[in-house]
Amino acid sequence: MTLTAVIADDEPFALAGLADALALVWPELRVVASACDGPSAFQAIRTHRPPLAFLDIRMPGMSGLQVAEAVGEQTLVVIVSAYDHYAVSAFEKGVVDYVLKPVELPRLVTVVRRLQERLAQLGTAQARPDPPPVEVPKAAPPLQWIKASVGAQVRLIHVDEVHYFESDAKYTRVVTADGEALIRMPLKQLTGQLDPQWFWQVHRSSVVNLRQVVSVVRIDENMEVILKDRSERIKVSLQYQALFRQM
Repeated sequence: MTLTAVIADDEPFALAGLADALALVWPELRVVASACDGPSAFQAIRTHRPPLAFLDIRMPGMSGLQVAEAVGEQTLVVIVSAYDHYAVSAFEKGVVDYVLKPVELPRLVTVVRRLQERLAQLGTAQARPDPPPVEVPKAAPPLQWIKASVGAQVRLIHVDEVHYFESDAKYTRVVTADGEALIRMPLKQLTGQLDPQWFWQVHRSSVVNLRQVVSVVRIDENMEVILKDRSERIKVSLQYQALFRQM
């Protein structure tokens, strides 16, 4: 029987990279589903009942740890994260291994060998029985209003007014047509609360509002976003340029 897995990451580039890395080091493994948020990952595991899942920690709706706890022993979960400080919590939740991003092939090879040994011991190549029903937590609705600091004042900004968000250490700059504000939240955490239909990450430090995009220009190998009522251009990283090629 073919060995199967579900993979999940809210960053498309990281998700594709994980799939490629697994295909390289474990060609016999078949990825039956890819997800970009926690509830979708959970549902994919419930549907396909794979022996294995490779999950990011921070995802909209449910974290990788919440998914791991929800599926229980049905699936062996490996956490793939850019943050090492979740490792202890991960193992307490029953996660079988932990891989840091960016994924390095030698480390992934070691994980694959451990998983193969574990699967051989458990005989998990056979289909497993359905786990007891677990209610899937509903994802919170997309953020609509933002409380941001402008000097000593706190301003209430509707997300439609935002041109782009930019990472500023532990803070995030909120840029609108008439100025800037600051919120005490990292960009990655904020991105998980925004509507992915309208807010696209174009750089590791930038998220743009498609409602405010006038055009996208290419200069040699570079790509930049031009916004309404703003003179600056937002650089699009190579890993995100494919988003605009589909438009």
